[in-house]
Order: sequence, then C-alpha cells, then structure tokens
Amino acid sequence: MTTNLLFDNLTNPALLFFVLGIVSVWIKSDLEIPSDASKFISLYLLFSIGFKGGQELAKSQISHDVVYAILLGVATAVVIPVYTFFILKRKLNIEDAGAIAAAYGSVSAVTFVTAGVFLENQHIKYGGHMVAIMAMMEAPAIIVGVLLIRFFTKDKGEHQHNIKDVIFHSFTNGSVLLILGSLVIGYIATEKQALDIKPFTTDIYKGFLAIFLLDMGIISGRKLGSLFAAGWFTAVFAIVIPLINGCLIAVISGAATHDIGNRLILAILAASASYIAVPAAMKIAVPKANPGLFLPMALALTFPFNITVGMPIYMTIIQHFK
Repeated sequence: MTTNLLFDNLTNPALLFFVLGIVSVWIKSDLEIPSDASKFISLYLLFSIGFKGGQELAKSQISHDVVYAILLGVATAVVIPVYTFFILKRKLNIEDAGAIAAAYGSVSAVTFVTAGVFLENQHIKYGGHMVAIMAMMEAPAIIVGVLLIRFFTKDKGEHQHNIKDVIFHSFTNGSVLLILGSLVIGYIATEKQALDIKPFTTDIYKGFLAIFLLDMGIISGRKLGSLFAAGWFTAVFAIVIPLINGCLIAVISGAATHDIGNRLILAILAASASYIAVPAAMKIAVPKANPGLFLPMALALTFPFNITVGMPIYMTIIQHFK
C-alpha cells in the first residue's frame, strides 16, 4: 500500500468530518445533526447515487463483465453469511450469530458512496451497474441469515411465520427501493433532462456527504462504549472478517472484470456491513437478536476501518493483481 494513497484518503474532507463527529462525542460536545435532517440527507445520497448510476448504465452496454460482476456480487452476499454464521455461533447465541452474519453479508450504501468519492479522487471511474449490484446484495444476505437462524434454532416454530415477511421486507426496504427506483429513473431520463437537475444530483453531493459522515461519526462515537463492553471477540470480528472478505474479493474480482473501479466497489461491498436494512429486517424476523451488538460492530468499527484503511489496502491488492 503506497503511503500517498493512504495519506490522500485520510486527508479527505468528508472523512475528516467523520473523525470530527467522533471527537465531538469524546469531548462531550453538544454538536448534533437533527434526526430529520439526517434522514433527508441519507435519502438524498441514495437518490443521487441511484440516479447517476442509471445515467451511466444507459451509456454502457451489457457485457460479459457486467453479468460476471452481478453473479460475483450476489454469490458474495450468499456465501459470507453462511461461513461467518458458523464462526459466530461458537461464541454467540443463534439469533445474534444469524443477525450479525446477515449484516456482514449485506452491504452499506454509505460505504459505497464513500468508495465512489475515493475513486473520484483517484480519477478512476466505475460502472453504473455497480449501483444495481449493491441493491441486489441487500436481500440475499438477510434471507440467508434468517434461514440459518430458523434451521439451527431449537424452537423452529418461533420463526416459522416470519420468512415471507422478511423476503417481502428485504425487497421493499426503503433504501433498496429508493436506489433501484432512482436507478430506473436515471436510466430512462435523457441526458438533457439529467442536466436540468445536475446541480442537485452532482454539484452539492460531496457537501451533503461530509455532513452525513459528521452525523455518522457522532453516532459511532456514542456506540463505541457498548461495543467494547461486549468483549474482544465481536470487536476483532468487526475488523478481521471485513478485511478478509475485502482482500479475497479484491483478488477474485479480477476473474470477473478487469475494470479497477468496479473491482474496488466489489471489494468494498464484500467488506462492508449493513446498519440500515438488516436492523430493520431483523426487528421483524428475529426480535431476540440484540441490535446493541451488531449495530455498533457495523457502524462503530467496520465502517470507519473500511473508509480509512480498508479502501487503500483493497486498491493496492487490485493494482498488484491486475
């Protein structure tokens, strides 16, 4: 990993705002982003990446690389929950093991957004179809996690009625629906029509991302205490497993596509963990799962690790295995 690549990433203004959020908690500042504003910004970011992804998808052709990338993304979302579940259930109960496995098999849209900015700073493009792949990776991991819980739990009848609800919720989750809907709209819109809203979809994008990451930093800072209270196992898992997943896909993705930007996106999606879609789904399907465990793991450790050190590591591996 080159020092310049790491330094450029660590001095990114958006990332520094994330650090500022954590610092504000440590010094007990009253800095806070209103919840309504935070929700609006998250919706805006999902809308923006979906719309721009649709525009890029309209310009590109469906090739073997696109199909292989989709297959790799979906396969990743299925395999990660399975192998991590068997690691987790050695130390945790079945419900928590399944919920955490689903979170790490699923993806983080905010990590995807930050990776896009990272690539832009390196003057590297990625395909619009990667937005669709991100959306496709949400549901399979959730479904696999719930099925594993149902299969291994002693009281199988307890989760029997939840499967259909979980499948439906996974595909209609607000974040997934907004990304896919924006992707379709962006694909349909003409270049002139897209230009009319470019100031909103593109020009203010990085500014909103910086404010959103400030909010994420504040939330992460508040959750670190409960994470460390859970013990060393979950903290180590939240760093080591994403690193393994990201590094493996950084290497394997070369068989699916030669595009460096697409490979980094696939690697960061494999390394990321969901803290929006999965908690919402698990609340319906597995109410016994402890969100005070998998939320801090994904948000307070995995997310900052990926956007600081993870991305430069995965990029270095990709460049080495061209």
